Amino acid sequence: MVRRYDGKAVVDHVSFSIAPGHVTCLLGPSGCGKSTTLRMIAGVEMQDEGTIHVDGALICDTIYRVPPERRSIGLMFQDFALFPHLSVGQNVSFGLKGTGAAKKARAMELLDRVGLGHFIDEYPHQLSGGEQQRVALARALAPKPRVMLMDEPFSGLDNRLRDGIRDETLDLLKEEGASVLLVTHEPEEAMRMADEIALMRDGRIVQKGAPYNIYNAPADKAAVAFFSDINVLRGKVHGALTDTPFGRFLAPGVPDGAEVEIVFRPQHVSIDFDRGGKGPNPTVIAGTPARGTVERARFMGSESLIEFRMEHDNQMLKATVPNVFLPKQGTPLWLTVRRDRCFVYPIRT
Repeated sequence: MVRRYDGKAVVDHVSFSIAPGHVTCLLGPSGCGKSTTLRMIAGVEMQDEGTIHVDGALICDTIYRVPPERRSIGLMFQDFALFPHLSVGQNVSFGLKGTGAAKKARAMELLDRVGLGHFIDEYPHQLSGGEQQRVALARALAPKPRVMLMDEPFSGLDNRLRDGIRDETLDLLKEEGASVLLVTHEPEEAMRMADEIALMRDGRIVQKGAPYNIYNAPADKAAVAFFSDINVLRGKVHGALTDTPFGRFLAPGVPDGAEVEIVFRPQHVSIDFDRGGKGPNPTVIAGTPARGTVERARFMGSESLIEFRMEHDNQMLKATVPNVFLPKQGTPLWLTVRRDRCFVYPIRT
């Protein structure tokens, strides 16, 4: 699909498929084209190029267009969009076909499954934010859509509630067997909910795969950085090797003289506590050590974040350590890096 505004492609040849009962997450920063993609699938916007199919049937191209209400697509948005003048039961059954008794039965079935059957005659303003979110989910599922579209559906909830409601939502979606497309800018949410992640940037999908693969085999430095803090070393390639203070790193396929960036996460930096700031002890070294001086240390709850100024080039480097570890500023320590958790990328000019 392609969508242009004022001649600029905000969605640029995006293509993917979603299997029944699976959750695909469009993940990326604000403004990358995620919500526009969602609106085109929903039928709120028309694409400038490309086609959209549901169960193999064409529902939209640049000429032919099935109206949104006939696409068998459910929608769930971050503001819930409940009708304040309708009861909870009426909200869930809104738009359903059939007799009043049949619609009420379907509403009660879904409300019971989200634990809100006793609220069927209440009104949205009488419910908490988490309860309103579950009502919105029940309403979106009531017509038994083949595809469920979710646009940042949990962003308005307190952090305390979010994880539990995500899990409840995921369980219900799996039970219903709908194909789910979830839009979010939160990597943690995508990792928690998705069977497949499509990472978007500047209107394009830059990488697609299972959460484990996206996290552990990122396509580029920006993909690594989207999921966590990063450290970056630069070096030149000679004979497919790059020299760094932490030893030599392989750079296969990169021509001699080209520069590369070696990217690694703070949790993959190890501190040699046995040596402290003293000289190397070969019996305990795992890889080549480099020495840094503590600039600051902060306790983050489950771990401590320590920032070092490295001796070899005055560059700042971050490390995380489980539990409480708060060395004083100026403390010298030796560091090593896990080779199997480093990513080497050519610097493109």
